Amino acid sequence: MAELEPTDYAATLEELKRRVHQARYQAQRKVNTELIRLYWQIGRTILERQQTERWGSKVLSRLATDLRAEFPTMKGFSRANLFYMRRFAEAWPDEEAIVQRPVGQLPWGHIAELLDKLDNQDLREWYAARDVEHGWSRSVLAHQITTRLHDRQGAAPSNFGSALEQRDSELAQQLTKDPFALEFLAIDSDASERELEERLVARIIDTLRELGRGFAFVGRQVHFDVDGDDFYVDLLFFHVEQLRYVVIELKTTKFDPRDAGQLGFYVALVEDRLRIHDKHQPTVGMLLVAEKNDTVVRYALAGTRHPVAVSRYDLTASAQAALPAEEALTRVALEVTADTVGEVATRHVPHTEHRP
Repeated sequence: MAELEPTDYAATLEELKRRVHQARYQAQRKVNTELIRLYWQIGRTILERQQTERWGSKVLSRLATDLRAEFPTMKGFSRANLFYMRRFAEAWPDEEAIVQRPVGQLPWGHIAELLDKLDNQDLREWYAARDVEHGWSRSVLAHQITTRLHDRQGAAPSNFGSALEQRDSELAQQLTKDPFALEFLAIDSDASERELEERLVARIIDTLRELGRGFAFVGRQVHFDVDGDDFYVDLLFFHVEQLRYVVIELKTTKFDPRDAGQLGFYVALVEDRLRIHDKHQPTVGMLLVAEKNDTVVRYALAGTRHPVAVSRYDLTASAQAALPAEEALTRVALEVTADTVGEVATRHVPHTEHRP
């Protein structure tokens, strides 16, 4: 006689699987934290030796070779990585504070991106915090830094302050960016609105990434019948964290005050027809335009009671944003010069030579 499966087996299995996943995640985080701490300690040691014993780049090359020989199965002991460790310890000088900050939760490759692309410590902390919050991949972190998310986030002109309650207006404003970086669409600037819309939907994963965490795609050209007249919303999203619909309209032309009225009309439609749950927050609209005059935008938004924001979209990657800051380049040049001078001094003053 076959043994009957216990009635609670499936639930028990799911609970055990959840615990295993959680334990593995916690173990991985602990391993990562310890690795980050180790890299900091190596970097700090290198900094101290360079300050007291004038270690140069040749000594670091030898150190990298010796560490790889001693630990052949461990990655990360290249000469370039040792320089990253030194910069890491220099940027975050307090070892104990690292594990208390977001940077201590990041993979090493992400920390290297922060060091490579940013010279401002406050910005490094800002991007590290959002990396941990959103769970970005390394490529997404690099994209957000290159496109200067810190300048774009919440920057779109809107009438949320007057059209929504204060707390809700602040939340809604966080959904905006100005400009939206759409270079991933690989589309010409003279493309039609329909082509732009089609490409956004075809690259929906990238679109959602640029919009930000919490956006869920509802539909494209969403149809509404208003007493026999047909209307179509370009793109409709639902924000699962703020529990609100977000209407997005696209214009491949410069902003026209009439655009705000059209978007407000669509916001009113979605609010009336789709917002049926009491817990849903008010619907908001975002208009993406090729160009805009912010003063004209402010006057236009003052004339509508529906919550809408206006952003410019950018179809070309900003090469300038990807370049290191001038002061960062200067610092690197000075470091290289200091290394070279240190090596020359070491070779010509035998009595002060120190070997690792």
